[in-house]
Amino acid sequence: MHNYPAWRIWLVFVALVLGLLLALPNFFGDAPALQLSRNDRTAVGEAGQQQALATLQSKNVPVESSYLEEDRLVLRFHDVDAQLKARDAVQEALGREYLPALSHVPRTPAWMRALSLQPMSLGLDLRGGVYFLYEVDVKGAVTQLLAGMERDYRQLLRNERIPFTGIAHDNVDTVRITLRDGDEVDRVAALLRRQDVNSQIDVNSLGEGGSVTVKLAPAQISQRQDFAIQQNITTLRNRVDELGVTEPIVTRQGKDRIVVQLPGVQDPNEALRVLGATATLEFRLVDDQNDPLLADQNKRAPLGTRLYHDRSGRPVLLKREVIASGEQLTDASSGFNQGEPAVYVTLDARGAAQMLDATRENLGKPMAVVFIEKKRVAEGQPCNGTRVATECTTEEVISVATIRGVFISNFQITGVMANEARELALLLRAGSLAAPLYIVEQRTIGPSLGQDNVERGFKALVIGLIGMFIFLVLYYRAFGLVACVVLLSNMVLLVALMSLLQAALSLPGIAGIVLTIGMAADANVLIFERIREELRNGNSPHAAINAGFEKAFSAIADSNVTTLIAGIVLFTFGTGPVRGFAVTLCLGILTSLFTAILGSRAYIQLIWGRQRRLASLPI
Repeated sequence: MHNYPAWRIWLVFVALVLGLLLALPNFFGDAPALQLSRNDRTAVGEAGQQQALATLQSKNVPVESSYLEEDRLVLRFHDVDAQLKARDAVQEALGREYLPALSHVPRTPAWMRALSLQPMSLGLDLRGGVYFLYEVDVKGAVTQLLAGMERDYRQLLRNERIPFTGIAHDNVDTVRITLRDGDEVDRVAALLRRQDVNSQIDVNSLGEGGSVTVKLAPAQISQRQDFAIQQNITTLRNRVDELGVTEPIVTRQGKDRIVVQLPGVQDPNEALRVLGATATLEFRLVDDQNDPLLADQNKRAPLGTRLYHDRSGRPVLLKREVIASGEQLTDASSGFNQGEPAVYVTLDARGAAQMLDATRENLGKPMAVVFIEKKRVAEGQPCNGTRVATECTTEEVISVATIRGVFISNFQITGVMANEARELALLLRAGSLAAPLYIVEQRTIGPSLGQDNVERGFKALVIGLIGMFIFLVLYYRAFGLVACVVLLSNMVLLVALMSLLQAALSLPGIAGIVLTIGMAADANVLIFERIREELRNGNSPHAAINAGFEKAFSAIADSNVTTLIAGIVLFTFGTGPVRGFAVTLCLGILTSLFTAILGSRAYIQLIWGRQRRLASLPI
């Protein structure tokens, strides 16, 4: 009889029990489902659930089960035909209120959902998902650069106390500054040359005044366009991470396009709404000297102001100068202030300084928050009451509040709904798009091909396991049976970890699991061969077991640690399928080390370690 700490046996037992619990949701499979979210982005309550169920019942569409999940309603069906009929019925009867999204949800019981137990995610090649192809408005990126130059020039001329009559850009490559005094053109040109070294600056001093023209160099335009695409890729990745989509693929395609693949998305409508949104904020002072109603009737704002409307349609006059914009936000989160939804924002140093000056000089005056969103609409569709080609920009005042005190970088925005506050905080926190995105293609990839891949991968895994089990039992006899149990335990723990971490399983991931099982078997082979060698050297069975595990440990650890390093490198520098393979490989190495060293020893201890007199070992 050899001594082995009881706490290690209990550790293996507890790990296996937890592993079985976490892996259990994967055995229930999934079912076709319909997820309903409201168009106004508020939560779907019990009343909405009853309304949807009554609609489907009137259309003779059977519903397997229904439940509320976060802010949406999930309807589960027995087959795809019922799912499609339910979508058509909802669109016909409730299309104005709800957005239906086809998806697949686990068949897990309610008690598992209450414990937040979920099956592991499947990649786009196994589960299906949504494929988006976006086109970046590179011309719009240059226009944004020119607009920023225009704002900077206004501020520069004010600081230098140089009078001017206008500053405008042509949306192509030029900003033109018109001065009151023609004698100032050389001074202005010198200031601009110091500020924009690479731009081409031309001077015209004819007439009473004069003008200075700043033209972007071709290299500046190309650099700005490349920056816009790279910044949009980064922003889209951040937004995908905020959505909680696992193993997404966001890559550049061609000169001005971006591909986004979202495997197993829960709500394609939400993904489409959030990913392509070009949303930002502007903080402006309210003009309380002029009548906004009169300006709205005349369709003309007084000099130095702009006419906006709030969400109820009331006109609001705001000053042209922007105190701070969404580009200067460094953080944003949603919450509640005195029971009212709010967005808490943090400005960078430049925005904080501007906000400090504005609030200090305008105590007791109103300040407004303008929400700006750009989106593409079908050609000829109305935008703000007029027919447009493709791009639609919506600007509305979401909040007007009196400045009660001086504040700098941290403050809050109210006047939004709860879901809207959460989505706005997500967009601001993930970063604004450097240029508008227009969706070119959207495809929903069904899971039929994925199901075939899952079945083939599972079949290959089972065949490999059966062959390995036969070899282990024939070659190592009873100890081979222990190795089979250890491999099954390793599988359970690996599936449990992937379910807990919601790591997406793809076809390369299945290959990683097969490789992991082979490495786990190799660790047991090393241990068993060491035990057989000790027995051949004349050691007792108990001594051979102890020596076998101790001497094999270094070889097992070295081989697994080196492979783990390779897996970490693949995960760090790889993308898409490569990362999927690396995830399963790294997790599999950890579970293999645990089951081969601690699990095998615990099983052998329970079977042979407690026998005082042991003449031989069935190995």
